[in-house]
Amino acid sequence: MKIHVFTIFPEMFSSPLNFGILKRAKDQGHLQIEVHNIRDFTHDKHHTVDDTPYGGGAGMVFKPEPVFEAVENTLSNITVENGKRTPVILLTPQGRLLTQKIAQELSREEYLIIICGHYEGVDERITDGLATDSISIGDYVLSGGELPAMVLADAVIRLIPGVLGSPESPIDESHSIGLLEYPQYTRPPEYRGKVVPEVLLSGNHAEIAKWRRKQAIIRTFERRPDMLALANLSSKEKEFLKKLQSPEEMV
Repeated sequence: MKIHVFTIFPEMFSSPLNFGILKRAKDQGHLQIEVHNIRDFTHDKHHTVDDTPYGGGAGMVFKPEPVFEAVENTLSNITVENGKRTPVILLTPQGRLLTQKIAQELSREEYLIIICGHYEGVDERITDGLATDSISIGDYVLSGGELPAMVLADAVIRLIPGVLGSPESPIDESHSIGLLEYPQYTRPPEYRGKVVPEVLLSGNHAEIAKWRRKQAIIRTFERRPDMLALANLSSKEKEFLKKLQSPEEMV
């Protein structure tokens, strides 16, 4: 995969891209990331990328010209098969909420283009005429799209086959199966009076799988009950969930 990031603060990406999974993915040849400075595509001596909004209002707005020219310059050098359009993603609080499903879909792309929004927003013509998608990482506002771009990139890159140490690693993670992940334990078997559940020490993989699935349902019920409406539960698991929702039935 090759990711192109468009920003007015390219220096922000130098450190995160050189540690952990992102660095490993680059070193192993699974990933290339190129960061572009939008200011390089301005045509005035001050490298102006923003202007006041028509109609008045607080803040400044990203001008369309440098963003269009920067992205189109890169798109002109990308060749994709079957005329498939390269995803051009605008990071904005107004975008659809990033989910594991979206990350999985994007991880199958050969190229990604990410535009980091900034200031009060971007000229609507960027959203309508250039971006193919708008994504938000949460219902809050940050100073710019740089941090969300890093979050999106990390969520996508770790799902590229071969990036993680084990191909099974992403399968049971929180949100991958519509549930939060089950509790995890490691050595020692007892610490400060807290012991590892006996089933995990049994070596009985079938029972361990049942325990983990049950714990995932319980944890999701306790922490993110909103997810359960879309979880793929068996009839027995639905009955178990009903008991969780009606504590008196657990007695």
